[in-house]
Amino acid sequence: MISAPSGAGKTSIVHYLLKNIPELSFSISACSRERRVDEINGEDYYFLGIDDFKNKIQEDAFLEWEEVYKNQFYGTLKSELKRISKQGKICIFDVDVVGGLNIKTQYPKESLAIFIMPPSVDTLRERLRCRGSESKESLEIRINNAEQEIARHNEFDIVIVNDDLNIACQETQEVITNFINS
Repeated sequence: MISAPSGAGKTSIVHYLLKNIPELSFSISACSRERRVDEINGEDYYFLGIDDFKNKIQEDAFLEWEEVYKNQFYGTLKSELKRISKQGKICIFDVDVVGGLNIKTQYPKESLAIFIMPPSVDTLRERLRCRGSESKESLEIRINNAEQEIARHNEFDIVIVNDDLNIACQETQEVITNFINS
């Protein structure tokens, strides 16, 4: 699992890992939020909407799920593990901190939980601002959540500081390769 606060670089790192570690397959998360302009349903996320997401919760279709922001649900469908298992691949998760720790609790010996640490909250704020997808209000909510998530970094197996994306990608690749080969 690769977990981090929004804007810490986890998705960029996961994309790098998928290109460089052929044994990995991406677990596509489900969410209730609207699709962003550059996102593809079934590739970036499964965009379910609030009602469909809540129905899947009732059906016990999720390995883990969380209401990350008000009426913004994110989760991992159990069907994703089955899909990746059929491919004979190792599942890589790009999940929020709570989701990553929930998976780690369910699969303590089979999983490696990696926390991507931003160099500072100010850097994180600037990265989110440059993304251009956040209102002033949503930016502050994300920063407040980030501070709470950063406080939980010691619950992860490995912490990698993303001060330089290339270095963070290489360090993460090395850690995962060692885990796969152990």
